[in-house]
Amino acid sequence: MKTYKPTSKSRRHMTTLPYKELLSGDAPHKPLLKKRSNQGGRNGFGRITTRHQGGGHKKRLRDVDFKYDKKNIPAKIETVEYDPFRSAFIGLALYRDGARRYVILPKELGVGSTFIVSENAPLTAGNRLPLGKIPVGTFVYNIEIAPLAGASLVRSAGNYAEVVAHDAGYAQVKLPSTEIRKISDLSWASIGAVGNEEYNLVVIGKAGRSRWMGIRPTVRGTAMNPVDHPHGGGEGKQGRGLRRAKSKWGKPTGKGQKTRTPKKYSNVFIVSRRKVGKKRKG
Repeated sequence: MKTYKPTSKSRRHMTTLPYKELLSGDAPHKPLLKKRSNQGGRNGFGRITTRHQGGGHKKRLRDVDFKYDKKNIPAKIETVEYDPFRSAFIGLALYRDGARRYVILPKELGVGSTFIVSENAPLTAGNRLPLGKIPVGTFVYNIEIAPLAGASLVRSAGNYAEVVAHDAGYAQVKLPSTEIRKISDLSWASIGAVGNEEYNLVVIGKAGRSRWMGIRPTVRGTAMNPVDHPHGGGEGKQGRGLRRAKSKWGKPTGKGQKTRTPKKYSNVFIVSRRKVGKKRKG
């Protein structure tokens, strides 16, 4: 981690990642860049649907490949780059047929490293193959929920899942949330763990840096009026007066409470629910 001299209160504990050491220093590949305007958390009607978003630096979207449809063609990593829309680092992969794609990089891959997407790929970091061919105890990332649907699980910095069992055409995968979930053996996953594992050690240091990142302030419910939040009201600081914490809309939230929809369609695929709060730390 990169630290700074305490020239001000906000600088004293602020940290950043040493990007010059971690990245290759290459400019983004223009054909894979897209323009993306900031909606500030608003939908097509202009109403806020996601709070605490707005402002921030202008960003261009990198077209990252999650389909991995280039099968049985070796690829070489040309660059290691920063992506403003995700915590993990991305790399520009050059396939042997000349195609270039951005991919999420695991810890072990750097400039000059190679990988392959194949049913018979060796079990080395970065290679991608069906879950049914990955042995128990292997760490994986970029996991598909449905076959050929594209990677949607375990994509953020430092994360990995573990294959814990195979049974009746399904692989049982332990996710970073501690949930154990059944996923089809025909779904694909990449071997290894996502890189940039020091990302969670970054100390933002000051409110202004959050605004640069497009994060607006979050106001506590206890600081609001009763008309604005179930925890609001009262003369001065006091308890919330409720047995369970609630969101702005009266729904249970935080503190280890179950918020999952009771009859959700995917309940049949969950072998073990995720642990929350103190039990998870233990």
